[in-house]
Amino acid sequence: MDAAEFRKRGKEMVDYVADYLEKIEKRQVFPDVEPGYLRPLIADCAPQDPESFEDVFKDIEKIIMPGVTHWHSPYFFAYFPAASSFPALLADMLCGGIGCVGFSWAASPACTELETVMLDWLGKMVNLPEEFLAGKDGQGGGVIQGSASEATLIALLAARTKTIRQVQSEKPELTEAEIMGRLVAYASDQAHSSVERAALIGAVKIKSVPSDEAFSVCGSALKKVLDEDKAAGLIPFFFCATLGTTSCCSFDKLLELGPICNKENIWMHIDAAYAGSAFICPEFRHLLNGVEFADSFNFNPHKWLLVNFDCSAMWDTLAFEPQSSHTTPSWPQVKKRSDLIGAFKLEPLYLQHHHQESGLVTDYRHWQIPLGRRFRSLKLWFVLRMYGVKGLQEHIRKHIRLSHQFEHLVLQDERFEICAEVVLGLVCFRLKGSNELNEALLKSLNDAKKIHLVPCHLREKFVLRFAICSRTVESTHIKFAWQHISQLATDLLKTWGQNHHQQ
Repeated sequence: MDAAEFRKRGKEMVDYVADYLEKIEKRQVFPDVEPGYLRPLIADCAPQDPESFEDVFKDIEKIIMPGVTHWHSPYFFAYFPAASSFPALLADMLCGGIGCVGFSWAASPACTELETVMLDWLGKMVNLPEEFLAGKDGQGGGVIQGSASEATLIALLAARTKTIRQVQSEKPELTEAEIMGRLVAYASDQAHSSVERAALIGAVKIKSVPSDEAFSVCGSALKKVLDEDKAAGLIPFFFCATLGTTSCCSFDKLLELGPICNKENIWMHIDAAYAGSAFICPEFRHLLNGVEFADSFNFNPHKWLLVNFDCSAMWDTLAFEPQSSHTTPSWPQVKKRSDLIGAFKLEPLYLQHHHQESGLVTDYRHWQIPLGRRFRSLKLWFVLRMYGVKGLQEHIRKHIRLSHQFEHLVLQDERFEICAEVVLGLVCFRLKGSNELNEALLKSLNDAKKIHLVPCHLREKFVLRFAICSRTVESTHIKFAWQHISQLATDLLKTWGQNHHQQ
């Protein structure tokens, strides 16, 4: 394919993608295929001779689309949103066209510098404290990770390295292995499974902190487990606070937890993967109060800010230094950007460049697990400029209005109950009755494939999650979804009652 054909085929592909998204609600939201459907449809080996674009293109509908779950359908209410917009898609096209691998400033200065500035833009939009921002002098700063899972792992590994070094300086007789065996990380019993996975990869113990009746972790619960573990000779070193849990969008109490973590010299990481985007709206910014106590903070623009996957924003802080030995800093001095990048910094000659020690540049390879990285900040640049803060705020507010519309419909039907406070765009609900009844309702919903939902467990209850996801979802789709759920519930309860009466 030469440039002339690329121009032609590129226009065809843009038309195809535009048509796909414009007409997506006509497609069944969840596919009918069974595992292994695809292999018989394609050759066993790559072709020896080139095939035409036409041949490849026609196989999209024939082979790929039958197995696609349509995440951007207005009938998709599962998981959390996967953001997408036309400006972001165009930016991704440019990213692929430039094709740089931005592991250092020298590898592509624009790739590094735009990311630094975009993370400052984003940080200001959610009103982060100044020490999280790079600014003109590059003291704090953010980085785009691939996912919140990566951000949590990076924070945990950085906290582990910092704590090991600190304990070794205080107790040089202890080996690194002995210290590692005593380290303990903590997270809510509602935290995402990726936090536990980070601890598995980091080879450290992790303990769940019990949440309260609102599925939030409070300060007294954390203090209790810390006191028990310290008395047993363990070394608490990391706490992951969650803002907007996956199960029910609950919020840990940062203003209680932060001071405890700071006092105990525990790294506090905030995982706000879904909810963080809402903090651009002033009426929801209070949910982030207490971020000033955190060592690192993360949320995913690729969930709710119309930036397509992958774009997970992570910041860590640089503490204010005390004026003198009698001056107390605003928060502990352990929180330095060097704690994060120092844990991963290696400098082979082939990656060095003459600006790296100037203090004016960032080499993002030190902030992440991989070496290479794409020009992901282009997506943020396009979306933030072409929607503006007001446009993005309206997108968030619309989704939240729709979630409350669905909540209202549920509350009008006495057969159902709401299982957690509806704060943002997620509604947790169920039929009043057994877990088996609700499992049967979800199965009938997903078998019908008119809408798509996934469940969660809240304590011992099997609960259905209704997440507002699509950029194009409207009130009519919410009404349709509820009418469909209500009708299937009616059908189920008729047969359920008969079956259980016979038993």
